[in-house]
Amino acid sequence: MTLDEAFDAEAFRATGHRWVDTIADYLQRASDGAMPVLPFVPPAEMLARVDGEFPETPGDDPLALLERVLENSNHLHHPRYIGHQVATVLPQSVFVEATNALLNNGMAVYEMGQMQTAMERRVVAYLSQLIGFPEGADGVLTHGGSVGNLTALLAARQAKADYDVWTEGQREPFAVLVSEQAHYCVARAVQVMGWGAGGAVPVATDDAFRVTTNGLEAALAKARDDGRRVLAVVASSCTTATGSFDPLEDIAAFCQGHDLWLHVDGAHGASMAFSETHRDRLRGIENADSVVWDLHKLASLPALVTAVLFRDGQRSYESFAQEASYLFEEVDPATEWIDIGRRTLECTKRGLGVTSYAMLRTYGTRFFGEIVDRLVGLTRELAELLRREDDFEIATEPETNILCFRRNVDGDRDAWNRAARERLLKSGDFYIVQTTLRGEAWLRVTVMNPRTGAGDLRALVRVLREG
Repeated sequence: MTLDEAFDAEAFRATGHRWVDTIADYLQRASDGAMPVLPFVPPAEMLARVDGEFPETPGDDPLALLERVLENSNHLHHPRYIGHQVATVLPQSVFVEATNALLNNGMAVYEMGQMQTAMERRVVAYLSQLIGFPEGADGVLTHGGSVGNLTALLAARQAKADYDVWTEGQREPFAVLVSEQAHYCVARAVQVMGWGAGGAVPVATDDAFRVTTNGLEAALAKARDDGRRVLAVVASSCTTATGSFDPLEDIAAFCQGHDLWLHVDGAHGASMAFSETHRDRLRGIENADSVVWDLHKLASLPALVTAVLFRDGQRSYESFAQEASYLFEEVDPATEWIDIGRRTLECTKRGLGVTSYAMLRTYGTRFFGEIVDRLVGLTRELAELLRREDDFEIATEPETNILCFRRNVDGDRDAWNRAARERLLKSGDFYIVQTTLRGEAWLRVTVMNPRTGAGDLRALVRVLREG
């Protein structure tokens, strides 16, 4: 294959027709459950299957390689994939993602993503409106909740430190208050900022794994006793392990009383805003200073598409600004929004706005609420099935599409539940995960596929009992 042939449109067209057929066939088989959820292969064996030699001249057919990837991957479109919080992707989004890949517009400056930038701005405005943020809210799309939470906490530091930490450096030990159930990326962000392991002060939770005001007061007192200046509270909407929603109205009042920034990690649960039935779980989110929202979870978009939203849009310029807003009066969001590289960690970024804008326009916003309603309904159905069984218990009532449960057996209960998950992993019949809650092992499911059915849930309970 010559250089000219490699970039030839007609050669691509021929491959493209085959590619669409390959993907469509795979999607059909996965959706029908006509393959294992995960054809598990031990790591060393999988590595041995992948040739480490690369030819100097053209060699493999790319579609043959693609078919190997499809066959040996975790099949999220399988109705018995109920594991991690990773979306069962809308098939139409694949065409958008392929277009993004071909254009390869990096988006740091407007000229390298003009339509992409405009679409991102429209999506950010819509999402801000959906959670009740006022006129003047703003934000950006970025690659994942880890980067999103870091971006928001950098803005919180600039807003609450009373001096320009970005330029001058840190004069004192800072801290944020975080739920003991918070996602680990929050602690990671704090340590990336140089605050050390003590920079994320854990807040005790109640029986439903939700932060309480008393827990916040105790954590604030501890942080101050340790000589740390607390700048913010990170609330979870919802927690990763159990899907529990922190009481945002109470936390907002606490933050206002102590002059703290309120950041909501809504990576998973913010999509409840699409649902007329379930958006009440987010009551009080409109009082947050910043919110992170992963559209590659409950909104069924491909990874990674994360919105970082700021109630005061001016703050969206402070995460990576050389000076804070109280020092650079010349920044005008009416014009400065065009160069997104000023407000993101990435200097090169995919057209995340194109993917989200296209899917919202293609399917309509009500459709995404229907996804949420379906997945939450299925999870509640599983909880009800387990409640009817004498030897199963659930950790807490499901508030979203996440459920933790375990089987109570004689002997080492933790060992039995861990072994049950391992059996499912190797069999390929289901894909579920596990978590540890207050020192005990629990099985955990996240119902991500709207095509999962009640029969699949009943089969899961049956398989676990038979094991």
